[in-house]
Amino acid sequence: MRKIIYYVASSMDGFISGLNDDISGFVGTGSGVDKYLADLANFDTVIMGRNTYEFGYKYGLQKGQSAYPNMKHFIFSDTLKFETADPNIQVVKKKLAEIEKIQSSIGTDIYLCGGGIFAGWLLDNQKIDILKLKLNPLILGQGVRLFGQSIKKRKLQLIETEDYENGLQIMTYKIEYGA
Repeated sequence: MRKIIYYVASSMDGFISGLNDDISGFVGTGSGVDKYLADLANFDTVIMGRNTYEFGYKYGLQKGQSAYPNMKHFIFSDTLKFETADPNIQVVKKKLAEIEKIQSSIGTDIYLCGGGIFAGWLLDNQKIDILKLKLNPLILGQGVRLFGQSIKKRKLQLIETEDYENGLQIMTYKIEYGA
């Protein structure tokens, strides 16, 4: 079964973006960012919710275009529609059966790209295996939470910590769901 890896930037207080999707305070250059981009090249599949996909429009992504050209995209939404789309994009309904189908297919581990609401839903359904947290040295106070509105308690097992300039850390955790 392919693992789902939630590889995401976060503030010290657990926000993946500030108000109005503001990410301007996050570290945007340096060897930590280079490491993240190199790691993305190892995935052949990305999953995300509609909000995360549409967030890319602010940065030049065109509707129906692949955000990551090397990956097959599964965008989970009940409402998103494209007139034309890259053949690597598939819009699917937010159902556990769809996640399990993707996990059981052949390929690399699966990159969960942002989206606190979607990540919270996956966490609540015990589908995220690894959390790779790009911990940024800032406090946002409000915005989009790392796991949306999820209130489930989970233990994490620290696997690796990498320190980079600008105070950025990439911390890798295994999520423990227990019995």
